[in-house]
Amino acid sequence: MIEQIWFNKSWLYILLIPLSFLYELIIFLKKISYKIKLLRSWKSPIPVIIVGNITIGGNGKTPVVIWLVESLKKEGYKVGVISRGYKGKTKKYPLIVDSNTTTQTAGDEPILIFQRTKVPIAVAPKRKKAIQTLLNKFILDVIITDDGLQHYALQRDYEIIVIDGQRRFGNGFLLPAGPMRERKNRLTKVNALIINGGNSIEKEIEMSLEGNFCINLLTKKICKITDFNSVVAIAGIGFPYRFFMYLKNKGLILINTYAFSDHKYYKLQELISLTKQNEILFMTEKDAVKCQNFAQNNWWYVPIYAKLNKQKSKIILKEIKKIILKKNLKNINYWYNISI
Repeated sequence: MIEQIWFNKSWLYILLIPLSFLYELIIFLKKISYKIKLLRSWKSPIPVIIVGNITIGGNGKTPVVIWLVESLKKEGYKVGVISRGYKGKTKKYPLIVDSNTTTQTAGDEPILIFQRTKVPIAVAPKRKKAIQTLLNKFILDVIITDDGLQHYALQRDYEIIVIDGQRRFGNGFLLPAGPMRERKNRLTKVNALIINGGNSIEKEIEMSLEGNFCINLLTKKICKITDFNSVVAIAGIGFPYRFFMYLKNKGLILINTYAFSDHKYYKLQELISLTKQNEILFMTEKDAVKCQNFAQNNWWYVPIYAKLNKQKSKIILKEIKKIILKKNLKNINYWYNISI
């Protein structure tokens, strides 16, 4: 309901504008507090790269994190990832993600990133503690933080914002009257803007989400999406419609589609009831990581990969590599001076 107000023409958002002004005031006071050092921010000893957004969910942020991790790994860098672990609950933070970690404790996105990349990942509401925990256990060159653009308690060396090219900024208002976490002028202060779909403007880097195969949750069998004719599809992501349209564009007939809330946790009976005998159920990879313990033979998920403009994405990697090199040289000089 609320997203219908944000992204479609509706006058109901007007009722929420006073709360948006209050939200903006809180954000402003928080930023000022860090600027005048009333609140202290922390600087990591290794570079921190933020991948975030200025609107609520469904922008394609996690595929960009995975792309960046894999790209830096190919260059020989040791990469760590931190996350707040939204909707995950554990008795003790920070939590180091491993093969036994569940989505209930870490949240769905950290598990998805770990299963794809196998890099060290720490989950904690306080990103400083997550980074310190990783550095105590692993030798790393760079930290990538999944979300956290508005977490100003953590200083950052490079910021990437991911924009939904189809929905853009909705009605342009801040929460809760609109989908914005910050004003659009925040875009002028980041290092890179990546647009997911739609038409790029100015300095935006074009990105599409691609995936030509699907994986069976139970058997791990891999098939082409085009091996199927008709399926039932579910999506518990920020913008479910994008997943459904992707499947349609691949030529699939969608018998039924079910859009769930972002980060939705599923129950076995809930999903079994969605398909009739001999029907196939397709879901996103983000949904699949929460269904592995009770997967059925007719359930398949579609891994999605971020495909960025080659030339412009090389610029991002070049700039980040330069930051890593500069910080490494600074650390070497520091330890050299101490030793003499």
